Amino acid sequence: MSKHYLTGAAVIGALFFMAGTASAAATCGLNNGKKATGEPIKVGAVIGQTGPDDFSSASKAAQAYFNCVNENGGINGRPINYLVKDDQWNPETAAQVATKLVKDEKVVALVGSASFVEMGVNAKLYEQEGVMSMASGCAVAECFESKNIVSTNEGPMPSSVGAAQWAVANLQSKHVTCIGLTIPTVGQYSCGWTEKYMTSKGLKGSSVLIDPSTADMNSAFLEAVANSPDTILVNLPAGMAAAFLSVALQSGQRDSFKWISSTPLYDRDVPALLGDAWSGVMYVNTELTPIDGTGPDANNWRAILDQYGAKSDPRDTFSQAGYLSARFFTDAILKLDPGKINRATVTDAIRAIKNEKSDLLCGPYYVGDGDRHMPNHANMMVQFVNGGYKVVGPCTDVDSAYLEPYRAQEKALGITN
Repeated sequence: MSKHYLTGAAVIGALFFMAGTASAAATCGLNNGKKATGEPIKVGAVIGQTGPDDFSSASKAAQAYFNCVNENGGINGRPINYLVKDDQWNPETAAQVATKLVKDEKVVALVGSASFVEMGVNAKLYEQEGVMSMASGCAVAECFESKNIVSTNEGPMPSSVGAAQWAVANLQSKHVTCIGLTIPTVGQYSCGWTEKYMTSKGLKGSSVLIDPSTADMNSAFLEAVANSPDTILVNLPAGMAAAFLSVALQSGQRDSFKWISSTPLYDRDVPALLGDAWSGVMYVNTELTPIDGTGPDANNWRAILDQYGAKSDPRDTFSQAGYLSARFFTDAILKLDPGKINRATVTDAIRAIKNEKSDLLCGPYYVGDGDRHMPNHANMMVQFVNGGYKVVGPCTDVDSAYLEPYRAQEKALGITN
């Protein structure tokens, strides 16, 4: 079943490019122009920055937002001390840095984490220590099946299924091969559920999983070809995806397949990275709304990065997600007595978040007391066109049995779309 949250010919037909535009003044928190000078509030994040790919754009956007908050009154006078640790795509490192943040630094929460390994390693730690992680770049199943983690992005499973769902309806795809990673609760999770979606429609799905430590793209492409699909779904981090697509192009077999991708290929720099050969050929799922949107949060996200971030900070879906996690977190704890901000009160404030709306999301954001969280499970589709992206699919809810527990939770909480 498809559920449309945003429609309109003007949106669907929009063509947008990645050129920078002048932004309005950024707004955040108390927005009073007064630098916060009180006792700092420690907030953490764990990201996968050093390794097969850089997954740090979410924390950079969160940092920019917190910079703005600190220059505009902080949390009722108290600045946020944002501590970001790199897990290096290594489970042992992920455990070490999270333990340092939670047990040594005693952060009140984590905000803007993005990783392919840390959530799977640290979900139990967060629950045992009673600390919430408002993540922004979840890639593993544990991120969405844990009591103390909630993300503004929706992860590779809904993004991959959403891409396949769109391809079946619009490209008449009959057999989708999903290219993912061997990380068990990443590739098997997202590509596995994509296969289940295809099977549920009487169609065929298959997978090729790549070891990120070796990333043999030639072998992966040959294995994909051997599956005899009509559609290839590239479900990889952007750098790896570019390498895989380069192999496909060099093979001379680009036109033998239809091409779709999960969200990582939605980035203002990706069209230039891939080149004109993929213009009009590649369709990409987006977990949030267009990065050149004109709504209040879209404009403010760009303004925050322009005024409080670095020019080199990515402007992509995960950056949008980092901005939203930081905004929702800030709005929640601004309601607290500044003298009584601790891990317990912050956790309660985060769990109380309900029916938050943003033009960057296709549906409402919420947390609640459930044992799992996936507030974002509707997405859009865009097409590479002339160095930019063209919206070709509106906000549509993902069709998957995996989402049944989340929808039941939303009904119980009174979440309204």
